[in-house]
Amino acid sequence: MRWIDLEGAVNVRDLGGLPTTDGGTTRHGRILRSDNLQGLTPSDVDLLVGSHKVRHVVDLRSGPEVSLEGPGPLTSVPEVTVHHHTLFAEGGRHTDVDADRALPWQERDTDDDLRVTGFYYGYLRERPDSVVSALRVMALDDGAAIVHCAAGKDRTGVLCALALSVAGATREAIVEDYVATGERLERVLARLRASATYRDDLDSRPADDHRPRARYIEQFLGVLDDRFGGPLPWLEANGWTEADNAALRSRLRD
Repeated sequence: MRWIDLEGAVNVRDLGGLPTTDGGTTRHGRILRSDNLQGLTPSDVDLLVGSHKVRHVVDLRSGPEVSLEGPGPLTSVPEVTVHHHTLFAEGGRHTDVDADRALPWQERDTDDDLRVTGFYYGYLRERPDSVVSALRVMALDDGAAIVHCAAGKDRTGVLCALALSVAGATREAIVEDYVATGERLERVLARLRASATYRDDLDSRPADDHRPRARYIEQFLGVLDDRFGGPLPWLEANGWTEADNAALRSRLRD
């Protein structure tokens, strides 16, 4: 089972066990994905750092989000390094919900597919440096890495889709991993509504509008296919090297 059940986070799973195009599977215990880690309990920290050997945290939230939410429990663990790589151009009043690019529940009058794909492609357009740097952290080989944002759905979903693409996961498996957040969406939204940082923005739309749908990530990946020939050529155009490829593939491939 890829899900990891914690008390203080509800959208945590392993990127292992997904089929690859050559008939293999991605490797368990190397890269995890999650929603916000601010509420981890001491037992959660013990499980992640002890049992799952987490040594690196890739935090995709904006600077204002991090400031408003305060330091999370993993920031005080000596064995763990937190790497902050926001996917937004900074400058919002509170969170990246208020920044130049909002999270995908904003702009209600825009066609859903185009709106979500536009936001996802916006991460790459505005912060290619963060995308490449975050993937390089995910490729480090001294223990496991966990990548997260607020919901563990959009920003985290895009980074994990790119990582899985580099590792050779099938397109169907990448889509399956993306939509899996829907299984725990109500619990994710309940957690975020408990925080003043996110509550008002969440309540501006019905809960079902936040659901990750297969066509969102399919269209995003299709844009990369059409414009660049796929995720890997886009990465290469932004400084990703063959050594980076080898490192990430060795992390995620059996």
